[in-house]
Amino acid sequence: MTTNAAPTRILVADDQDDVRSGFRLILNSQPDMAVVGEAADGLTAVHLARTLRPDLVLADIRMPGLDGLELTRRLAGPEAAVPMRVLVVTTFDHDDYVRTALHDGACGFLLKRSGPGLLIEGVRAAMAGDVLVSPQVTVRLLQTLAPSPAPVCTAPSPLTAREEDVVRLVAEGLTNAEIGGKLFISAGTAKTHIANVQAKLKARNRVGIAAWAWAHGLAGAVPQE
Repeated sequence: MTTNAAPTRILVADDQDDVRSGFRLILNSQPDMAVVGEAADGLTAVHLARTLRPDLVLADIRMPGLDGLELTRRLAGPEAAVPMRVLVVTTFDHDDYVRTALHDGACGFLLKRSGPGLLIEGVRAAMAGDVLVSPQVTVRLLQTLAPSPAPVCTAPSPLTAREEDVVRLVAEGLTNAEIGGKLFISAGTAKTHIANVQAKLKARNRVGIAAWAWAHGLAGAVPQE
């Protein structure tokens, strides 16, 4: 990867010291990323964001003083004077949290258990103007996007049989590593298949792939919680 451009400047907001330390190690290991500030509570995060003007803020949801949802609204919402990119990274994937964060301008919603690879991918997606959502949240979003069975499209599929296998597993919310395990391929190969699928379907992210699978009968009924 080229390092000619200035690295993405990131502010990490999380009330747990070990989480901030872990994120810092992961992000600083990338040549195109640099952690420029850390905050243990939401009010400090807002202050640092407005002072440091980072390219991206990583925000947990449950923090003292000001939670990550209100932080997102203040920094990225419609009333923000100069909107900033906020990527929510949390342990909690409640439906209301996801909807509120994305509605108020979050450029992604990741679960901490998704791992360092998706964290890095989420930062790069946010900087590219995309919205990345953890695979584990995809099915929950589909419950909102398709609350009733959608008609199955009968148009010919542009995908290979292997790519359709991958799409089915994406629609189930599996990570690249889990898809690889199911199909006996490496996580890297699974990632390549997903990239090819996105290009063919012109899907912006995994949610778009899952929605396509739903519309084309490649995914089962969305499970009800």
